[in-house]
Amino acid sequence: MNFNPILLLTLLILFLLSCEKPIPIPVIRIIPQPARVLTQDGVFRITPTTKIIVDNYDQQLSEIARFLTAHVEKYFGITTMVISEKKAPNSIILKINESLKIGKEDYKLTVLPSGITLEATAPNGLFYGIQTLIQLMPYSPQLLNEIIVPGVEINDGPQFAWRGLQLDVSRHFMPKTFIFKYLDDMAMHKLNTFQWHLSDDQGWRIEIKKYPRLTEIGSVRKQTIIGHLNNSVGMDTLKTDGYYTQDDIREIVSYASKRFITVVPAIEMPGHALAALAAYPELGCTSIPYEVAGRWGSFSDTFCPGKEGTYTFIKDVITEISEIFPGKYIHIGGAETSQVRWDKCPDCQSIIREDSLDSTIELHNYFTRRVKNIIYSFGKIPVGWDDILRDTTTTTSGVVISWHDEEKAITGTRKKINTIHSPAKFCNFDQYQSNPANEPLAVGGLLTLEQVYNFDPIPKNLSVQDAKYIIGAQANIWTAYMKTPVFVEYMTFPRAAALAEIVWTPKKEQNYRSFKKRMSFQIKRYDAEGITYCKTEFKSTIY
Repeated sequence: MNFNPILLLTLLILFLLSCEKPIPIPVIRIIPQPARVLTQDGVFRITPTTKIIVDNYDQQLSEIARFLTAHVEKYFGITTMVISEKKAPNSIILKINESLKIGKEDYKLTVLPSGITLEATAPNGLFYGIQTLIQLMPYSPQLLNEIIVPGVEINDGPQFAWRGLQLDVSRHFMPKTFIFKYLDDMAMHKLNTFQWHLSDDQGWRIEIKKYPRLTEIGSVRKQTIIGHLNNSVGMDTLKTDGYYTQDDIREIVSYASKRFITVVPAIEMPGHALAALAAYPELGCTSIPYEVAGRWGSFSDTFCPGKEGTYTFIKDVITEISEIFPGKYIHIGGAETSQVRWDKCPDCQSIIREDSLDSTIELHNYFTRRVKNIIYSFGKIPVGWDDILRDTTTTTSGVVISWHDEEKAITGTRKKINTIHSPAKFCNFDQYQSNPANEPLAVGGLLTLEQVYNFDPIPKNLSVQDAKYIIGAQANIWTAYMKTPVFVEYMTFPRAAALAEIVWTPKKEQNYRSFKKRMSFQIKRYDAEGITYCKTEFKSTIY
């Protein structure tokens, strides 16, 4: 019997091809869910020969590209180059295309076997597109010869302009290295506003060169309550301190800006000011010595709104803050202000008489207006808690954060004030995430992942015309019971992912079941990034 060698070779090749494993195509599971996703045939392979082409080349776009190259090298061991050529085989093109009819945070991402194109009208959009592209890659670190990216076309952009996380560092100081990590965590979720709560009764955390005692005295707490406020077992004797120098802050602000995050400094006033009063008691209404508070809650002592020296101090502080925070917002607090001392303070009563004010409530409004005017004088925009809405002269140029309830948000929008909807019920992440018996000590309440996800920043009773004044939402991390960065992350995630989706993804595309499935991949990214998170929702469910 004669054998045909060509036929045998052909049969062998066909046999080997039939045994070849199919290409594993990653599932498209992105947090937050993009506005529009269309799958495409085929895949793109990122290899050591892949080039990152930056069209319209400049330093900022090159830095954005390096977020991508750094990721693939760190997690997959593949080194890629950033170049400025117009075309190259096996390439990823990052392009500013001003002809696109989209917002500055929007982007268009196309993945084809021949290459990847990412377009936006501004660097912001390119940065968010990079975050999405990273999520199209495998979710766990592994050394690879190539990274397979599924074919897809994504047209995406945020629902709201203000997508925020607030971090309180007054109750417990958080080191600079953790702030960097926190900003990275925010960028991963396309969150863009970091409200930094730098002062309160329990500590002053920012260097003000003209007033050195703010950090020498105001940053140091001699003792702290043990246990829960409502079930305390006493006070410890451990010193709690820490503050950020102005150089620290400049470094953090620069780090945030490269991730397109605006840092909003928050200095509480006129209430929640005991740390400042301990350093400069002449700013208060009484001659009683003040101390940095060792317990939580609200206190009777405030800045004295009747003394001219109070406004001199505030202007000096705002002067230095304006120099180190280039963003346009400064948060002035305004919440939970007691008027107990004002009723008996001769300076306060004098202002009430001279300005024909009806009450100490009006004195609070008088204080707020003066502070807001100071901020306006520096070309900044004041932000305040919804307590300042009591002032009937509140103008449309400021921003209000509605933390009480939906009605406060509605009040703000009907006054045509840009409003951040951040009700404590849904947005205060110091509440328990599941059964308190199984959780670390928290302030109380219950705020599950699903409850956060089902929060709608647009109140149901709001007209379309008024709804445009809801410019976003924000989660608030109050650290009374969070002594460490690990604890802060645990209370923040995965709930921050739910917040990120409701402020980014169009309402019609939001679905909690889909979110939970995608989160089963996201938590593996958390593991890879070293993000501590609450695992309660992911222990027994397999997707």
